[in-house]
Amino acid sequence: MLGWALTFLVVALIAAVFGFSGIASASAGIAQILFFIFVALFVIAMIVRALKGRAP
Repeated sequence: MLGWALTFLVVALIAAVFGFSGIASASAGIAQILFFIFVALFVIAMIVRALKGRAP
């Protein structure tokens, strides 16, 4: 998922360089949403792992 976020970020940057503001804005928004979803899932996974602990 982080890979998709980075892909949309690159697309947004390239579109911004060429002046396609609508595409750049949409791609940046998608990249931002995917990044925050990735961070949320990562934090949830770390919390679950900390609560579960290791099996003896």
